[in-house]
Amino acid sequence: MSCLIGNGRLEACKDSISGISNIFFINFGEIDTVTYSGTAPDLGDDIQGITGVTKLYKYELKGANGFDQNILSSRANGTTVFEQMLTVQFKRQDIKTHKNIKFIAYGRPYVVVQSRTNEFFLMGLNEGADVESGSVNSGVEYTDYNGYNLVLKSTEQRPANYLSVTDAVTGEDRPIKDETELVDVFGLTITDIVTT
Repeated sequence: MSCLIGNGRLEACKDSISGISNIFFINFGEIDTVTYSGTAPDLGDDIQGITGVTKLYKYELKGANGFDQNILSSRANGTTVFEQMLTVQFKRQDIKTHKNIKFIAYGRPYVVVQSRTNEFFLMGLNEGADVESGSVNSGVEYTDYNGYNLVLKSTEQRPANYLSVTDAVTGEDRPIKDETELVDVFGLTITDIVTT
C-alpha cells in the first residue's frame, strides 16, 4: 500500500450545511461483494457496487443527529484506524421502533449515512456498527424529549466509504446524490427501501 499523497485541495466555498438527514440500516452479513472505483493495486475508497443486500431500512432524521470520524494513529505501533461515530435521535416511542432498537443494539448492522448535502457513506463496512450507548426517554414535562437516543461506533481500517457512480455524461466518478442512485449501487429497486 502506497502512502504517497495523490492530489491537492483548494479552499472550499462557504456554501455547505452540516448534519445528516437519513440513515439506512443493513443487517450484518448481507454484504457479499464490494466493487470499488479505480483499479488494482490502488483501488479507490469509494464504492460503486454491493451485492447480497436484500433491504435497506430507512430512518428519517431531524434535529440533533451527526456522523463523525476520528483518526487514531500511532507512529510507535505503526497503526492507523478510523473511528466512525453515529449519534441519532428517533422521536416518539412506538412498538415497532422499540423492537428494532433492541435488534440494532443486539446486532452490528452496516449503516448508510445520508448527509444533508446528499452525500452517502457506508459505515462499518468490515466490522459493522455496534451500539456503544443509548437510552429510551419518556421525559417528565409535557415538552420534554420522548424517544430513543443511540450512539453507534465502528472502528475500521479506512474512513467510511463514499457511495459513487460513474457519470454517464463526463465518465468521471462522482458521489451518488439520491435514493434512486443508492438502490442502483446495491442492485435493488426503490421498493426495497423499507420505511414502515
